[in-house]
Amino acid sequence: MPPDADLANRQSGGTTSRLCPAGYDAARGKWRTTKFVVTFSRSAVNLTAPSSTEYSTKMRGQIDRATAPASGRHSPCPPPDLAPFVADPGPASARPATGTARKFAVLFGGLAIATFAFGAVPHAASWPQFRGALGAGLAADAHPPEKIGPNDNVLWRVAVPWSPSSPCVWGDRIFLTTFNEGKLEVRCHDAADGRVRWSRQLEPPGLEEHHRSDGSPAASTPATEGRRVVSYFGSFGLICHDFDGKEIWRYPMPVAESGGKFGTGTSPIIVGRLVILNRDQYQYSSLLAVDLATGQKAWETPRPDASGSFGTPALWHNDGVDEIVLAGSARLKGYALTDGTERWAIDGITGVVCTTPVTAGGMLYFAAWSPGQADSPRQPWAEFVKRWDKNGDGIVDLAEIDENRRDYLRGMDRNRDGRFTEEDWELLKKGDARADNLLIAVKPGGRGDISDTHVAWKYRRALPYVPTPLYYEGRLYFVRDGGLMSSLDPKTGEPFYAQERIGVNGNYYASPVAADGRIYVASLPGKLSVIKAGGSKPQVLHTADFGSRILATPALVGPRVYLRTATDLWAFGK
Repeated sequence: MPPDADLANRQSGGTTSRLCPAGYDAARGKWRTTKFVVTFSRSAVNLTAPSSTEYSTKMRGQIDRATAPASGRHSPCPPPDLAPFVADPGPASARPATGTARKFAVLFGGLAIATFAFGAVPHAASWPQFRGALGAGLAADAHPPEKIGPNDNVLWRVAVPWSPSSPCVWGDRIFLTTFNEGKLEVRCHDAADGRVRWSRQLEPPGLEEHHRSDGSPAASTPATEGRRVVSYFGSFGLICHDFDGKEIWRYPMPVAESGGKFGTGTSPIIVGRLVILNRDQYQYSSLLAVDLATGQKAWETPRPDASGSFGTPALWHNDGVDEIVLAGSARLKGYALTDGTERWAIDGITGVVCTTPVTAGGMLYFAAWSPGQADSPRQPWAEFVKRWDKNGDGIVDLAEIDENRRDYLRGMDRNRDGRFTEEDWELLKKGDARADNLLIAVKPGGRGDISDTHVAWKYRRALPYVPTPLYYEGRLYFVRDGGLMSSLDPKTGEPFYAQERIGVNGNYYASPVAADGRIYVASLPGKLSVIKAGGSKPQVLHTADFGSRILATPALVGPRVYLRTATDLWAFGK
């Protein structure tokens, strides 16, 4: 039914039907669908679902709860499976008159689909946050080209200021954050030709310290639910704009002090009516929830045992409870979405976390790697002093370290006094002893310390440092620096293949993403590989060299791929 006919039904009464999402099938990488019939009137919104649909009874009950008086609601957002039906209410004249119907908003809205308890329902052409809808790295109905490169299927290319944040896409708009001529910037590009539709600059009170080649004051990917776009800068805080660039609210924060002074790496996510942010730093770490509509703090939970992490939070519907999961400083934790209460923890994971948890099939998966463990032991103090102590005083000042290594090594200065002592090394060793580089599968239903009770299996080989693993078509995939790709059975942890070379060396920062039976993997030096999903080893379908570094994760949207390099924003399609 055309949107204008649907609108007429809302205004004067009538009936419409839609084939709508009925939950995400992560194993198949597809949305389940069911047909619902809605009857509109000036006083009510009635929904009928076929009894033969396995989701109908569950959804009917959730819809009843969603239309109940506000006092009966205990969650800050609609139940997960209801969300595909709660849409943008449209103009006031189109809304049913009663308060109950207003609480329900409007079912089956024509243009924008609202958020829900496990993230934003994807628009037909959207990639609404870091790693796309639900943070899954998947575009189930997309059919991007297999061959993309400087000379293959290029639709347009525009120069953009350097920053490692990834594209966020909704419909005909592409949102980016940048750091340009000393100013922080939120940009909106037109998906048709790449031109800048609008840009908004911020002048922070100061800039956070960051790695000069791999970090940036604009490293965080924006997030949107289809009407608003939320951006985060470690030097400023959160800021929300509408799709025309009008500022809606801002939530200023003190300048972040990131772990190791690398700079902020996390991105905000939108979950129902909340913006969720990992605010882990050198000290005063926390997990923050802000109201999407007003910018007011909903809750904030201190994380005193987290001294800095770089991953983005993930939403997990854990045994009937919506949780935010975040890793940092050798611990993985789950927090209640409603109020931020810590519900469970797993000790003994990676010490320095750059990756994001992955959820699929009711399970949660987490993989990360950092130096200091058996597969990459820390250099003994005596050897470190011998190499870098140029004045022979038994202490290594930062100024004594070669400039190209200084930004990497300063994170080991645990007390941040600008020099390395044997005391720093002892603190590092204590931290290393608490951590372990591994991939774990976490079973649902745990409370408290679940380190020994809810870890289904562990895996330790060729783990990723920065890229988040990918769950696609019943397999886990991940890429280690050096171009080593592995694929595991998520039920058992047994490899389909392990440490197979994909022909492109170098480090990897961008996370793998997938659509149409293919996995897109970008290396830091600037080569993008397209891998066929499945098989007993990775089959490389195409490789392209962009001649410019790639830190941003590609966005797969319909028939297109949007890719940000250090110098340009590209659009590919047929």
